[in-house]
Amino acid sequence: MQSDFTSQFPVRVGRTHEVTGPSATSFAFALAGARGGAVLWVCEAWLADQINPMGFGIYMDPQNLLITKVKDQTDALAVTEEALRSGAVNVVVVELTKPLSFTAGRRLQLAAEAGKSTGLCLLPEGMGNNAAQTRWHCAPLFDATPSQTDSTLQRWEIIKNKSGTLKIWDVKWDAQTRRISVVSEVAQRTGSARTPD
Repeated sequence: MQSDFTSQFPVRVGRTHEVTGPSATSFAFALAGARGGAVLWVCEAWLADQINPMGFGIYMDPQNLLITKVKDQTDALAVTEEALRSGAVNVVVVELTKPLSFTAGRRLQLAAEAGKSTGLCLLPEGMGNNAAQTRWHCAPLFDATPSQTDSTLQRWEIIKNKSGTLKIWDVKWDAQTRRISVVSEVAQRTGSARTPD
């Protein structure tokens, strides 16, 4: 299962990908940590929720994170495209608040390919774009088992993939090695729902 996951994450360089769901930001920082180097985070200045680079120090060195606040989505896409095309940063993350047209998505793909960098669009659910290489849905995973106390446990699902199959993994971040680990599937536990005989 781990080898299957490592063929999908970190996501492909030279392409733009999408992530949605309550743990989309964690996915973005895990990707940034896995890629290493400089990361540009582009967001609209009016958004109430702003990231704090220090809060994500377990994923990456906060000094490698550049945050750009822009007026609107048009400016966000322009900055993202230029940054991807330049190749000056390894990963460009853009927070989008409105649907992305196919043309705009295709421009981001061409820019990422030209700059040999990775683009990641954080989207509200249901606003994906056909030009994206992959689209992921990420959410925290609750496990009531007393032995499971890891608060980083998440479920990552590929819900769109241009070059492979769709798949779901339960993962957690290993802060010591700075990488994502796939959590083994758990055998049926006492007290869990049984299937009828």
